[in-house]
Amino acid sequence: MPEHLKDQALDRAKRRDQYRRRDQCKRLIDICLQWNDLLLALLARDLKMRYQRSAIGLGWSLMRPLSQLLIFSLIFRHVLPLNIPYYTTFVFSGVLAWGWLSTAVPAAATSITGSSELVRRPGFPIGILPVVAVITQAVHLLLALPLLFIISFIETGGLALSIAALPLVFLAQALFTMGLSYLVAIAHVHFRDTQHLVGVFLMLGFYLTPVFYSPLKASEPMALIHTWNPMAWILEGYRAIFVEHAWPPVAIYWKTALISLPMLFIGIWLVERGSARLVDEL
Repeated sequence: MPEHLKDQALDRAKRRDQYRRRDQCKRLIDICLQWNDLLLALLARDLKMRYQRSAIGLGWSLMRPLSQLLIFSLIFRHVLPLNIPYYTTFVFSGVLAWGWLSTAVPAAATSITGSSELVRRPGFPIGILPVVAVITQAVHLLLALPLLFIISFIETGGLALSIAALPLVFLAQALFTMGLSYLVAIAHVHFRDTQHLVGVFLMLGFYLTPVFYSPLKASEPMALIHTWNPMAWILEGYRAIFVEHAWPPVAIYWKTALISLPMLFIGIWLVERGSARLVDEL
């Protein structure tokens, strides 16, 4: 085949891939907009079931990160001191961000299999279930954010204009969490051990991510773990805002997007293509 024809064929293939990705992303947005009432109803149901008969209800969304903050501060300030400036703000920002991922992904893993009565209804948008799981856990992060603002203000002496970048860092984590959640939700329909494997990998990921310690420098052994860890990038963004009062590096956004968007598109495509088979597997 002549070279110019090969180039034209490659250009057409690239355009088809671009259109396909746009269609998949548009499909997810359309589902959320078209079924916004259902989305809100499922969100309210999940929150109600989670805190049913609980004495303090949503207050537990603060108790868990606060207890982790207390433990880490006690250990790494007094028992095994780490030379990290503004450690309370440093560790609390890490705990909140990791807490969103570590609760959303397991919840998403069982979001389809745990809602079989809804999934079997004709016309039900299966793709909305992982979204509900991620948003439900995001509520807990949003409820705890004011406390992070207060801690940062007191410990670091104020807040800077870089706080305006917080929605972008939040969006970057949302994309990564959503992409991962779609994949584990679909995998769990076919392989019921997925839920347990997710727990193991999240436990490992917690220690491989600089939640309570400083990121490894490039010259240090095992530094590649942080170099290629999307959550390490995201934590860097949060800490740039709350600890350093600086604008997060732009590379955080495009690197996270490069990993997150393919996962999200593949997940949406698998749900759209195999929705009938998903129902049969339940």
